[in-house]
Amino acid sequence: MKTYKLSELNTIEKEKLLSRQSIDFESVFETVKPVLSEIKKNGLNAAVNYALKFGENFGNNIKVTEEEFNEAELNIDYDLKAAIDTAARNIKIFHEKQFPSNYEIETMPGIVCSREFNAIESVGLYIPGGSAVLFSTMLMLGIPAKIAGCGRVVVCSPTKNGKVDPALLYAAKICGINEFYKIGGAQAIGLMAYGDSQFPKVYKIFGPGNQFVTAAKLLVSIDPSGCAIDMPAGPSEVLVIADEYASPDFVACDLLSQAEHGSDSQCILITSSEELSKLVNLGIEKQLVNLSRKDTALDSLKNSFALIAGSIEDAIEFSNKYAPEHLILNLREAELYKNKIINAGSVFIGPYSPESAGDYASGTNHTLPTSGYSKMHSGLGVESFMKSITFQKISKAGINIISNTVIKMADAEKLTAHANAVKVRMENEN
Repeated sequence: MKTYKLSELNTIEKEKLLSRQSIDFESVFETVKPVLSEIKKNGLNAAVNYALKFGENFGNNIKVTEEEFNEAELNIDYDLKAAIDTAARNIKIFHEKQFPSNYEIETMPGIVCSREFNAIESVGLYIPGGSAVLFSTMLMLGIPAKIAGCGRVVVCSPTKNGKVDPALLYAAKICGINEFYKIGGAQAIGLMAYGDSQFPKVYKIFGPGNQFVTAAKLLVSIDPSGCAIDMPAGPSEVLVIADEYASPDFVACDLLSQAEHGSDSQCILITSSEELSKLVNLGIEKQLVNLSRKDTALDSLKNSFALIAGSIEDAIEFSNKYAPEHLILNLREAELYKNKIINAGSVFIGPYSPESAGDYASGTNHTLPTSGYSKMHSGLGVESFMKSITFQKISKAGINIISNTVIKMADAEKLTAHANAVKVRMENEN
């Protein structure tokens, strides 16, 4: 990785390091728009035709059958099955605590306001199936959706051989999901967003994907006939803050575990130790040799860098401006810096908290804001699958107390009908 010294960078150079690679969405939109438009008109049939055109293969059925779910459970490796069970248990325990509470409060005598949460009735989950089948994402999306109480949870994931990976189907099954379609790409997003008589549309779509999936999600989210989405998504990223006490091999592993996600992933090391930075680079070179996705990791490292900071405080200041998806604090007294973290998707504290633990099984969710969006977005949770409704009940005494306030404000905004809605009640009272 390229190495920079923070103290030697000017403002423009710092801003360049803080920026992300931009996706040329204009050209991607031009590819995706016709797909969505056709699916909006012709529903499932159009989605199937596009999927076949793009090389997908459904086998005998586009929808996964009960027999396929059962077959997957029989064919999955026993140890992998046990690992998925453990991960699912931890994710469920952590997410059950997130269920939001309703509340009611009397703001003034006779004025009672309340807020109540309900699950989104129908949601769609997109699980990538390209170079890596992310069955862990199935758990991260399916478990909170079920905890929230979503009535319908539908999954779409691509396949090229007509069969879904057994681990992915098993993960869906233990989430309690049985509506699963073997379709991916923009066509899957269009199908979930618009639906037809054979396939009811969903109200919100969740899950990561390539630039075509991301573009499709963005487009359906601004179409009144489409649906909501979880959050804007970009390439995955990790930022490691390490001091002189950190193990170079630990840090190298953490950087490479993110680099192998995709060639556009970004890995950043910020350290107060120049010696550690050199040792980490040597560790990366040594570990790269045995990686199954070596070429992907090498491409990712071209987008990555190490930054020598004058202090850990300076490193955290840079990190808060960068707002990483994943932040690892590999520091001797990492806990002391926890309250200084303002912007991050998920934080891993101490030398024995690798990002891969959160990706799979510690219990936190791995669907996180990228591209600096952790400045204003949270990672996915149970609340993401819910929405709230506010209620108010006002008595005659209550409307009497608040009437002058409402009338004065409505008159000032020249909204006469608003004021009249209160005045007529006051006149009726007399």
